[in-house]
Amino acid sequence: MKDNFFDKKIEKIFTEKKDILDIGGGLRIDKKRNNRYEASREWVLPYLEKVNYRILDPVPDYNPDIVGDIHDMPMDDSSLDAITCIAVLEHVENPILAVKEMYRTLKPGGYCLTYVPFLFYYHAQEGYYKDYWRFTKDIIPVLFKDFSSVEIERVRGAFETWIKLSPLGKFGFINKVAKWVDKVSGKNKSNQVSAYTVFAVK
Repeated sequence: MKDNFFDKKIEKIFTEKKDILDIGGGLRIDKKRNNRYEASREWVLPYLEKVNYRILDPVPDYNPDIVGDIHDMPMDDSSLDAITCIAVLEHVENPILAVKEMYRTLKPGGYCLTYVPFLFYYHAQEGYYKDYWRFTKDIIPVLFKDFSSVEIERVRGAFETWIKLSPLGKFGFINKVAKWVDKVSGKNKSNQVSAYTVFAVK
């Protein structure tokens, strides 16, 4: 069983649901259908044989299964078991409409795992996506108000977030120290965080 919120929810999705859509390919678990690969998530690969895992992207450049716009997804109402939307909503023009589309296409009881940044550096990719938005804890319940349940988990505490944004953020040891400082000082419960992971059920 995975020990952090994000991995626990990924494991839950891939063990309890069958038809899974990865918007933007943010899980980064398929080298052939993505612009990046995340080796730390290789543990997910065995699950792919048991589910219908597809990637939706607005451009064909990185070989997604479906080319489509999150604002107007080419899926029927209540047709998906689960959706992952990792570090995508900051790059879309209308995140409120995007979340409504995810809700529309999920089956009742469907899972939606979303990751949104708050205190995070500018990270557009020229010719692919721009960088429009940041999300506080107050907007998340508004975005996901139609869902039957919503869990929100902080990503990094205040001190580790500050380190991550600084030149020191490239040193893993310093990040670990910052994480410890956040824990002992209670700053891991601060609202000054890098991002939020959101797990919603329709």
